[in-house]
Amino acid sequence: VQLQASGGGLVQAGGSLRLSCRASRRTFSNNGLGWFRRTSGKEREFVATINWRSDSTSYADSVKGRFTISRDNAENTVYLQMNNLEPEDTAIYYCAAARGASSSQRIADYRYWGQGTQVTVSS
Repeated sequence: VQLQASGGGLVQAGGSLRLSCRASRRTFSNNGLGWFRRTSGKEREFVATINWRSDSTSYADSVKGRFTISRDNAENTVYLQMNNLEPEDTAIYYCAAARGASSSQRIADYRYWGQGTQVTVSS
């Protein structure tokens, strides 16, 4: 099982990036999916999650109104649209697939993890 994240990079504050995470070797159309991030010296933290049918999403308070999670089950891909980026959003972003179909903010609910993609926001 492999989750391949892409789309990270360097952007100025106020800019946008779109992260993608494509799964290979198996389908995750029946799994909840999520994005997490880790900054230097901190624990991995929840960013956004979506359930298998895309009718339930939730976000960390720090990204609400700026980030949007979506998925394309036909493409086995989950996306994170990040707008109005702030320097505090600088982190390595990880996608993950949950054990069940529901969305979840809990790291322990996720079984499969991508390798991470670096997002750097300059002020």
